Amino acid sequence: MTCLTSALTVWFGEKIEYIASENKEYRSEDGLRIIPTKTTADVKITDYDCVILPGTINPLPALFDEKLIEFIKSGSGSNIVFAAISSSPILLSKAGILNGKKFTSGFFMQMADVFDFVEKDNFIHRGVVEDGNVITGIGMFFREFAEAVLRRFEYDIGDNFMRYAPDEYTEEELTFYWFDDEYQEFLEELKEYTA
Repeated sequence: MTCLTSALTVWFGEKIEYIASENKEYRSEDGLRIIPTKTTADVKITDYDCVILPGTINPLPALFDEKLIEFIKSGSGSNIVFAAISSSPILLSKAGILNGKKFTSGFFMQMADVFDFVEKDNFIHRGVVEDGNVITGIGMFFREFAEAVLRRFEYDIGDNFMRYAPDEYTEEELTFYWFDDEYQEFLEELKEYTA
């Protein structure tokens, strides 16, 4: 997700809210501690242009979190862009968002046999699939997934989004400078640490 979220926040100044069904600490599979900024009870899904669902090795806790599924379901029929990667398209399936839509996912295919709400006939074996207001991707195609989401919202990401090899850059391109106002802001902040 960081490929997408860092581009949104650092490059384009967007604010991301982390929404969960409960206001408690969650732990990602790689050990990151996450505290939601809002709960599903605090907001309406239709207040957002895009809902991004990160993947997980074990989607079962989220899949059986009825508050979360109802929150997602409440966006059905809206123009919200749902962007789901890795195993998280199964959450969209359970919420009915994928009904009649082509999609891909990184979940294990046996899950599609176990859960009858997954429309297996609409599963496309590709890295990223877009159908209407839904963008789905397999985790190993994180960059292409991020690119699809950013392009959907017409962000200018150029032709080689995060694809240059390090040796393709010049020394000048790899030398970074702040704009004058940013440098002055840094110097002011530095005073707090050196005074």
